[in-house]
Amino acid sequence: MHRSRLIALLISLAVTLVTGPIMATVALGADPSVVVQTGDTLTRLSKRHGVSIATLVELNDLAHPNRIYAGQRLRIATSAPRSARPVAPSAARVHTVGPGQNLTVIARQFRVTVAAIVGANNIANASRIYVGQRLAIPTPPTAAAAAPAPAKPAATRIHVVKSGQNLTTIARGYGLTVAAIAHANNISNPSRIHAGQRLTILGPPVPAALPPSMATLMSRRDAVRRVIVEEANQYHVPPALALAVAWQESGWQQGVVSHAGAVGVMQLMPATADWVGDAMLGYPVRVHDTRSNVRGGVRLLAHYLGRYDGDRARVLAAYYQGQSAVDRHGIYAVSRPYIASIKVLEDMFGG
Repeated sequence: MHRSRLIALLISLAVTLVTGPIMATVALGADPSVVVQTGDTLTRLSKRHGVSIATLVELNDLAHPNRIYAGQRLRIATSAPRSARPVAPSAARVHTVGPGQNLTVIARQFRVTVAAIVGANNIANASRIYVGQRLAIPTPPTAAAAAPAPAKPAATRIHVVKSGQNLTTIARGYGLTVAAIAHANNISNPSRIHAGQRLTILGPPVPAALPPSMATLMSRRDAVRRVIVEEANQYHVPPALALAVAWQESGWQQGVVSHAGAVGVMQLMPATADWVGDAMLGYPVRVHDTRSNVRGGVRLLAHYLGRYDGDRARVLAAYYQGQSAVDRHGIYAVSRPYIASIKVLEDMFGG
């Protein structure tokens, strides 16, 4: 979530360990790495091994770049992929990712969309590509084939009304409108439904560009999706945006805890959760509870949407690098792949 490691990285690159300087040793193997010695900094390691600081941070998922320690093993290059995805020469080209490239840059180079590359390579997280990775680049569509493919038909589900439920709460749970459910079930009076009534729930359809593996995982985690949509509607946050941020952060998984200590579906740092609870909700955010975790993250998004007048780039940068960093320094370069990935996901989720 708030990435203090990125803030520290851009404010001060030359960060030194407490003790005196000794050269790092290289650990040979399939995945080249170095063992940090006393006195080493990311700046020195970067110059010594010809790897950018940003790449070192990404390869090692460093929570605090200013806190590397003697004896820590850092990757300085990625392993080659175990198996290359076969690509038909007539249908696609192959691009090897270079230093500093992201999907936005690559898509612009080949005049295709980020979503097209994501779909062709079955990429679940569009911000996680690495130097040396081989990507299949789809051939741009011809004019005759340029028309968008029709969306998949809406999925049909049955909801059995429980005691105390009404169409408003049911619609929120499925990310739909009351009118949509009333129309699908020929309900003339939306205020009159009863416990035990079976309602047909249509859609929303799964976007055509969604990678199959991602669609499968989303289906398994649909209960969490419903919670995200409900909380997004409650705090007037676009559901697709909340779903995209949550997928980027954790893949809609409450059990995820980052190396930096960010917790749960929305990857809330405990200190951030305390701030949201005290300043925005008026009661504590329980980061280990799914509903409370989602509510805290969504309420934070609502705060940023208001603060930055709906500017998606600054909203997402604040979620990633922190509000004070955005206010003082603007959007960091290392935040842009994160922002681009979430925008792709938001489009996939119907944003």
